[in-house]
Amino acid sequence: MRSTWLFLLLLMVFPALSLAAERVVVPDERPLQQVLDEARSGDTVRLSPGVYEGNFRVEVPIELAGEPGAILDGQGQGTVLSVFAPGARIHGLHVRNDGANLTDVDSGIFVADSATGAIIENNRIEARGFGIWLDGASDLRVEGNRISGDVTLRSQDRGNGLQLFNVSGAEILGNEVWNARDGIYIDVSNDNRLIGNLLRDQRYGVHYMFSHNNVIRDNETRNNRLGYALMQSRQLEVVGNRSIRDQNYGFLLNFIVDSVIAENISIEAQRGGVTAAPDGHAISGAEGKALFVYNSLFNEIRDNLFARTEVGIHMTAGSEDNEFHGNAFVGNESQVKYVALREQEWSHAGRGNYWSDYLGWDLSGDGIGDIPYEPNDSVDRLIWTYPMAKILMNSPAVQVLRWVQREFPILRPPGVRDSHPLMTLPDWMAEALQ
Repeated sequence: MRSTWLFLLLLMVFPALSLAAERVVVPDERPLQQVLDEARSGDTVRLSPGVYEGNFRVEVPIELAGEPGAILDGQGQGTVLSVFAPGARIHGLHVRNDGANLTDVDSGIFVADSATGAIIENNRIEARGFGIWLDGASDLRVEGNRISGDVTLRSQDRGNGLQLFNVSGAEILGNEVWNARDGIYIDVSNDNRLIGNLLRDQRYGVHYMFSHNNVIRDNETRNNRLGYALMQSRQLEVVGNRSIRDQNYGFLLNFIVDSVIAENISIEAQRGGVTAAPDGHAISGAEGKALFVYNSLFNEIRDNLFARTEVGIHMTAGSEDNEFHGNAFVGNESQVKYVALREQEWSHAGRGNYWSDYLGWDLSGDGIGDIPYEPNDSVDRLIWTYPMAKILMNSPAVQVLRWVQREFPILRPPGVRDSHPLMTLPDWMAEALQ
């Protein structure tokens, strides 16, 4: 009897405990939106297999769960599912046939600024517009979703797979995006974490604009026109990411300040010539650069692997005062492209970088080369200024000019210099190249 009275007292103090329920929805039995409107905070709305057509709204904190085969179909109009409730959890759904009006932000799933702490996980989204749009909300978790774009549309007419606008404190974890315009686009969004996402076959894998204090870790981009486009941002932590066979650039730093770029891999960025973009169109003169640094300052760029590309690093437009050490440059046609005439020391605390074409020696056996490595000379600058001169690269005159610069360093123009080159490639980098 005493336990019964205690239970009744708890129901009076916490009435929500008596109201939470699981509502199972069957197609054509009741309109799904009616069930969502009638749901109360804490309810679970579970969708049985079948197709649910229309545009739907979640306005109370519920769990909306799809059983295998549960499909939300927007019939080509607007956003399929809009989430306004804080703490709502959306998972297990197959979302398709949103509209393709990018101006109206047509999306598979739209998360409004009121949906603080919402969770969007393990959904399959076929997007004509945006896959998932996060709009001004905070403390979101978006995890394990698989999002594809519409290949019947031109790349520029598709939406981004995941769009963050004015979002803070979000965790974007383990999602896969392909055939969208950009995989993940982050705009004016601070203090977010992008971890373990796979982004392939689109324009940019990751695209940052005006977003600060973000973590980009352990992601992978493949076969995009550009892997990681990081622009107009500061205090980014870009660690442990992979760019595999991205065209043009593996990593682009454009006006990036006070950031750490470390332990990343950029392999086989498309070498020059005409290449096919993911949408089948041609890109003329794809540049094939593992890392392009443009007007970016006070960054630490360390322990990265740049391999098998046309250019390992291209640095330009005042991108001095960055710290380079512990990186490995392996099998690039040109290890470094630096046109300016300012001395740049690429070592730190007696530790430089590994260069696959370094011809020096290590008599002391301390793992550091005894003579500096300088990747560029006046011949390189001549070719960058007059590309047609490349046909003379192996001529006797050019070889004599390079020999003279090696023997008489005073004739060599200032540029990048590694005073402490590393003699061996770290084991984890060697494994990545296998």
